Amino acid sequence: MTILPKKNKNGFYEIRLESIGGLGANLAGKMLAESGVLGSGFNGSNFASYGSEKKGSPVKSFIRFADADTEIRDHSPIEEPNVIGIFHEALYKMVDVVSGLQPDGIVLVNSIRNFDEIKEDLNLSYGTLAIVDALGIAVEEKTKVNTAMLGALFRICDFLDADSMKNVIKRTFERKYPHLVEPNIRTFERGYNEVQFKEYQVPSNAAAKSFTKPAPILGYETQVIGGTILAQGNSLLKDMSGSRQGFLPSWDQEKCIHCAACDTACPDFCFVWKEGEDKRGRKQMFLSGIDYQYCKGCLKCVDACPTSALAEMRETLGFAEENTVKHHHSLQEGSVE
Repeated sequence: MTILPKKNKNGFYEIRLESIGGLGANLAGKMLAESGVLGSGFNGSNFASYGSEKKGSPVKSFIRFADADTEIRDHSPIEEPNVIGIFHEALYKMVDVVSGLQPDGIVLVNSIRNFDEIKEDLNLSYGTLAIVDALGIAVEEKTKVNTAMLGALFRICDFLDADSMKNVIKRTFERKYPHLVEPNIRTFERGYNEVQFKEYQVPSNAAAKSFTKPAPILGYETQVIGGTILAQGNSLLKDMSGSRQGFLPSWDQEKCIHCAACDTACPDFCFVWKEGEDKRGRKQMFLSGIDYQYCKGCLKCVDACPTSALAEMRETLGFAEENTVKHHHSLQEGSVE
């Protein structure tokens, strides 16, 4: 099934990529724009928006296309896209990823879950949903998620020439990483062929989803005099699930010797311990599990574990919530006790 996105009132095809740092959305946007301009003869523009350049932080990439006789003079962020590509399905917990989507818009999600579950999580009422297992493809081909997502995007954007994208992939990788050219072309082709679609009927009176910008909690009107920070800095309420790149440490209790090598390596204190007695009746701390709320999936603990009690596993949405072992925190009047 191939679906052609429609132009907006200004004559633009507008695409917004929602991702986190490390998955290659910025590069994907550049390659997509390059292919459309050099390979298909469109006018095009692309830029990305992100904060700190570190893995796990939200990233947006914007791509506009117009016919050769239409000049693009708008370089503002895309607020009402025709197509949205979501590189990380848990990102919806942190960002309103479908903000501003047109009623007949298309949402592409990197996921292995079914359409209706994703539709409910994204709060979509109608439009077209596309799903591709970009992470699975990337793991098998030893590449990155972005090339598989590009393949699926080219299946959606039928006005673009897929062969020109393969030339862009070749030019991008052949100088510094020639050994990655063929794997990335295979990844692109698999993304193109393996993406699946489901269309939800659009009512005649359907309206676009409202575009929202996150408002700062404190500003010049709401900050206390002198800019004093009244609450101490902590990450007690922080949920790191949206910053993981698809993998988590799994824990095998039978293999664990409770040596705390994992706890020493973990930068976010994710491991939960409880006091108990060893076989000789001596007091000792025993590992009881992982608090995945704070786990960003760096897998340093897997490298540190001497007994293979910790192993890399692919995350499925909901696994962390079902298998997490919580730290014992209490929150009173902004304080952690």
